[in-house]
Amino acid sequence: MAQFLRDRRGRISPTDVGLPSGLSTRRTPGLRREELAALAGVSVDYYIRIEQGREKAPSDAVLGALAKALHLTPDEHTHLLGLADQAAGRTARRPPADPRPVTPGVHLLLESLRPSPAYVLDEINDLLAANPEALALMPGLDDWPPGRRNTIRYTFLHPTARTLFADWNRVAANSLAQLRTAQLTAPDRTAALVAEISEASAEFTTLWQRHEVRPKRAGSTDFQHPVIGRVTLANEALGLVGGSQRMLVYQAAPGTPEHDALVLLAMTGSGAPQT
Repeated sequence: MAQFLRDRRGRISPTDVGLPSGLSTRRTPGLRREELAALAGVSVDYYIRIEQGREKAPSDAVLGALAKALHLTPDEHTHLLGLADQAAGRTARRPPADPRPVTPGVHLLLESLRPSPAYVLDEINDLLAANPEALALMPGLDDWPPGRRNTIRYTFLHPTARTLFADWNRVAANSLAQLRTAQLTAPDRTAALVAEISEASAEFTTLWQRHEVRPKRAGSTDFQHPVIGRVTLANEALGLVGGSQRMLVYQAAPGTPEHDALVLLAMTGSGAPQT
């Protein structure tokens, strides 16, 4: 919580909140602690205790005032409340991750979506199930044993990912913004994954320290695929019953070059859905 607040304070300039920038050069970017405390209506000493990790149970009202002063998004505000619950040892506001396996109905759905690549992820992006096209879309992922298949691990540690994602920087940043949300539902597993990838990737560490928070939503991804070439695919993220699993589906309208590319991809991804 303290790290998150320090990071967000450093991103807000005085002019962003209607304060004069001043004549002197600031030693560090962002708002000063006393400026943020004034904007949030709390004492400077109290805010310093929060930011230093000595105050572990600030009220929701104080956190709401800080969120407003820091211009946090709704997702970031929710994340801050969750971090505060962890710091105070309170019960999480969201239920813990559901460990249930992927249901037969979901496996059937993966098959029915072909040739659209589709796969099921848990809260930290471990791959739980996928149709053949999904594995063909990410070359090399199925070379790893099932327990190692994780799309964030793939993005940062698999050499193919660097050229597969035409805008690798955007994909990498978005994946970590989504992973931040898992700190509230799977803190131990998130910490283990972060520790592992941080040892191998300085870029991961730099992006993780930004404290971006953004759940995965619908969008599009640009691929430079070794088989189907350059293609932009729309994607949908569908939450499954239980809350800890979500399905990602890449798709294109029939009759378009992108859909033709998916048909070609299907020819390379024969077989049944995998777990």
